[in-house]
Amino acid sequence: MALQCGIIGITNVGKSTLFNCMSNTKVETTNFAFSSSKSNIGIINVPDNRLFELEKLQATEKLVPATVEILDIPGLTKGANQGEGVGNKFLADIRNTDALIHVLRCFDDPNLAHIDGSVDPVRDIETINLELQVKDLESVEKKIQRLEKLLKIGEKDAKHGIDVLTGLKNHLESMQNARNYSISETDKKFIDDLFLLTIKPVIYVCNVDDKSAINGNAYVEKVRESLKNEETEIIVIAGKLEAEIADLEDLNDRKVFLEDAGLKEPGVNKLIRSAYSLLNLMSFFTVGPKEIRAWTIKKGMTAPQAAGSIHSDLERGFIRAEVMKYTDFITIGSEHKVKEAGKFHVEGKNYIVDDGDILHIRFNV
Repeated sequence: MALQCGIIGITNVGKSTLFNCMSNTKVETTNFAFSSSKSNIGIINVPDNRLFELEKLQATEKLVPATVEILDIPGLTKGANQGEGVGNKFLADIRNTDALIHVLRCFDDPNLAHIDGSVDPVRDIETINLELQVKDLESVEKKIQRLEKLLKIGEKDAKHGIDVLTGLKNHLESMQNARNYSISETDKKFIDDLFLLTIKPVIYVCNVDDKSAINGNAYVEKVRESLKNEETEIIVIAGKLEAEIADLEDLNDRKVFLEDAGLKEPGVNKLIRSAYSLLNLMSFFTVGPKEIRAWTIKKGMTAPQAAGSIHSDLERGFIRAEVMKYTDFITIGSEHKVKEAGKFHVEGKNYIVDDGDILHIRFNV
């Protein structure tokens, strides 16, 4: 899937550290503000223990996880909407993403200066939001001007479009994000082409010190209080600790490290899964002796569309999908037994694929 999640935040909050923990693409991390002049893209594997459970019942040569694209966008600052710190370029990178991971500094470190002189994650949220809101406001005002010209030549929808956008303009001017603006499905056509920055769904990541990895700290509590009325997810991650775990090549060493830290799994695993869900993505499986693979599709896709994620020929020549539910296969123990239990389904073109479905596509081209 060509969907992308962007990592944003002010400079020196640990964005690149988290990116390195998640991605096989490694980028330089420094203690200097604005040391990055470009965004970095990485393809990351989505942790899914279901692959290992499937392998217990079907011997296979390899396991292939689902993947998602993550874009590490260099730190923004006040004035980014006017080009500060190469701000306009980075805002354009944000515009091209589908969802955002907003990293917040929730730790003290005398050796790592905060660009605003003190650690305050709530203020940092407001700084980033303001920069994005100002850029969105600019886009909305330009669209209103275009509709006003169309109104003069008798475009019938222009007046209603201006009313909708004027309401959004007032909303943004009140320092609110577009994602919180109430708009009907039919009226979304007036804003869809703007690719607004503040309309994108967002996860907040509180980057904490090692000792706060499990329960968080006072900074995290301030963030939770600030966002209590937002429909969003807040994840606590100790970035420095996660980086040390990610540097360990031996899985047993990682397990021991995690246990010593009181963690069941790396925090970035939860973050990756949350980003995957935020992008409205899910996985179905193909299972065989050559490979067991998780395929990425958007939620709500039909069986032919899912088949197309494997190869376009499968969608074009789709006949039917043979479907087993993951839980049925794991519980009952084999395809043969699933069939005997009456849990094996043959589905047509209108079947909506569920997360975890095991599919075998029949096609003819």
